[in-house]
Amino acid sequence: MAFHPVRVPGRLLGFARFSVAALRDLGRTVEPFETHGRDYRRRAEWSHRHAQKLCRLMNWHVQTVGAIPSAQILGSNHLGYLDIVMISAATPVVFVSKAEVRNWPVIGRLSDGGGTLYLQRERKGDLTSVIGQFETVVRTGLPVVVFLEGTSSGGDDVLPFRPSLLAPAVQQGWNVAPIALDYSISKGTVASDVAYWGDMTFVSHFLNLLARQRLDARVAFGSARPAGTDRKQLARELRDEVIGLRGAPDSPSK
Repeated sequence: MAFHPVRVPGRLLGFARFSVAALRDLGRTVEPFETHGRDYRRRAEWSHRHAQKLCRLMNWHVQTVGAIPSAQILGSNHLGYLDIVMISAATPVVFVSKAEVRNWPVIGRLSDGGGTLYLQRERKGDLTSVIGQFETVVRTGLPVVVFLEGTSSGGDDVLPFRPSLLAPAVQQGWNVAPIALDYSISKGTVASDVAYWGDMTFVSHFLNLLARQRLDARVAFGSARPAGTDRKQLARELRDEVIGLRGAPDSPSK
């Protein structure tokens, strides 16, 4: 880990202050208005607002490519927890995430604040429960972002997409669209210094991430289209579209 003696402590303190301010804002502008369950619209807009603030604080630059599609389901490749910040900074959305994220210190509370839907991947019955929540989110006019690889990777390739989370799009006749994520840094590699995958541990990865002077992200949106009737074919087609959308961020890291 490349520990910077000034940058890392300074950004760690900045992140702590950011987290306190963001959660106070959540308690002031979102939670008091939730009289009939979760207000996913308010939570997604809260997450969008504070993701942009966090990017400015950390010198993370987000380049958005393509128009935000009018789709109920957005299928994306996945390099790690940073993807949630970058997509949230681009547009208000609700995510599906692995259940253990909810228990991460601070990060879990911020994720929960954004209205994230949690999935215990080892429990097949839990998938049905989470899918049942998609319609609640979609009725607010928000898209649900699903990381269709089923796990994160180093980003060198896009793993095969799993069709199970596309079931509600096929069943309900919703529109779907792809999202492609890419990163760039001046020193090191995306696989070792940005992506969170394999046997990495969160604390050491996060501190290493804070040591980056600048990080550039590219969030590319594809066009919306009907899901069709075959979720396996849809998964293959979305993966191909994500691969076609990928590209390095325009702004060089400095």
